[in-house]
Amino acid sequence: MEANQVSKSEFKAKALEFFRQVEASGESVVVTDHGKPTLEVRPYRSDERNPLDVLRGSVVRYDDPTEPVDVEWEANR
Repeated sequence: MEANQVSKSEFKAKALEFFRQVEASGESVVVTDHGKPTLEVRPYRSDERNPLDVLRGSVVRYDDPTEPVDVEWEANR
């Protein structure tokens, strides 16, 4: 999910409108300064969530979890 982007000057003029948009849609708004992201306004989420719920859906690939990992680690160099 890509966040909407808005310049600081536009955000300043329409902050309440953007707050309502974030609350209604649940999507973040990224505030930019000279085209560079500087702030992110996002819905509040309580820290009381289960850590496994936070990670749910984050596994991109799960081929064979019982096989050894054959990776050259930077720490081994």
